[in-house]
Amino acid sequence: MKTILITGCSSGYGLETAHYFHDRGWKVIATMRRPDPDLLPASDRIRLVALDVTDADSIARAVGAAGPVDVLVNNAGIGVVGAFEATPMHVVREVFDTNTFGTMAMIQGVLPQMRGRRAGTIVNVTSSVTLASMPLAAAYTASKTAIEGFSGSLAHELGAFDIRIKLVEPGYCPTTRFSENGAERMGGLIPEAYADFARPIFEAFARPGATTTPKDVAEAVWRAVHDTTGQFHFPAGADAVALAGPR
Repeated sequence: MKTILITGCSSGYGLETAHYFHDRGWKVIATMRRPDPDLLPASDRIRLVALDVTDADSIARAVGAAGPVDVLVNNAGIGVVGAFEATPMHVVREVFDTNTFGTMAMIQGVLPQMRGRRAGTIVNVTSSVTLASMPLAAAYTASKTAIEGFSGSLAHELGAFDIRIKLVEPGYCPTTRFSENGAERMGGLIPEAYADFARPIFEAFARPGATTTPKDVAEAVWRAVHDTTGQFHFPAGADAVALAGPR
């Protein structure tokens, strides 16, 4: 039985991915800042582990508690939408601490065991903002694009130890808690000078066409984990697939 460790399982993509792999016979280490046993079924193949990806001690404890891990899914992330001019640098750093440095730290945490076994898969969940430039998302885009470049380089050095790196790139998912979780962080980030520019953008997001669902992302993670073709990018959701185009 294989084991998958997923970060950010309290809602959205992470929670759906935990359900998806458990339903298909995997042992799931579902991590979140404040574990809630009501989110996942009672099962001897599910363990809830407390994890804050911005805290080195928390990472060490979680990786130690998880034991051998076949797959790491770096899904934990936070967002910020607003004019970059109005975005305080402490907010930019907060976004990078989770989305970029948190992902890197988790990978460093599991690499020794994967390298020792010469086996393992790491899936980094980024975003469709890496596929096409989008307004009012400069800091968030930077944090996710950094992981794409990082993953491409890391794939070369880890390939020598038969460890695979994959990218899953979700599109826009209106059902996640992206805005709710970032409400305090994003307050005041659309100053009056940007109001006319921002208005049609937010109106468009209120009536999206093709979008992404958490199941789309879970399925893309499943495909990435089981891929044998060497594919690196896995856009998730109809909108992300359209943005990615033929590769």
